[in-house]
Amino acid sequence: MAAVGESVSTFKVGMQLYTAEGPSLVRELVAAGRKVFLDLKYHDIPNTVASAVKEAAGLGVSMLTVHAGGGSKMLRGAVEAAKTNPSLIVLAVSVLTSMHEADLHEISVDGSVEKQVLALGKLALDAGCQGLVSSAKEAPALRKAYGDKFALVTPGVRPAGVEHGDQARVVTPAQALKAGSSHIVVGRPITAAENPASAAREILTELSEVSVPSR
Repeated sequence: MAAVGESVSTFKVGMQLYTAEGPSLVRELVAAGRKVFLDLKYHDIPNTVASAVKEAAGLGVSMLTVHAGGGSKMLRGAVEAAKTNPSLIVLAVSVLTSMHEADLHEISVDGSVEKQVLALGKLALDAGCQGLVSSAKEAPALRKAYGDKFALVTPGVRPAGVEHGDQARVVTPAQALKAGSSHIVVGRPITAAENPASAAREILTELSEVSVPSR
């Protein structure tokens, strides 16, 4: 928190950080008035995922992720368990932003990335999930197919001129917002910056200058 100061209000706690620090860090952030996006991408049998989501809801997180590929029973179980925290948004991960079409074929998924994202998006929304996670490259198709009544969270966001790293389907913050994303996830461009707070402010400035088209 100290590194970014008041430039950031929502913190993503992913697998690496959660494994290292555990739920105590989440409690600390929530107690400090910060929102927490718990990005653990739950994917297991329905009962196990529901139990994990119930525990996460008790921590006071604002958003959490489950894998849409876990199927409708798992997704419905997660949504039901999250009701113990009425403000908690359950996000379904569609296709990881590190994956290309060839990666899908490698795991026996035919068709394009967009086709798979749309299929998993429908499954998740029908199961009651309040949002989806996808790259901004699929955002226009998701908004066209399913409207604006759900959160659309975009990872793999990189400011212009920043290395993509292991991300495959990458856009800038402004491009993500224009494409239909409601939330963006920016990790290494901020955490690896010489001045993380300044890097965060630059991104916020870029977003404030975006004119979002009506849909």
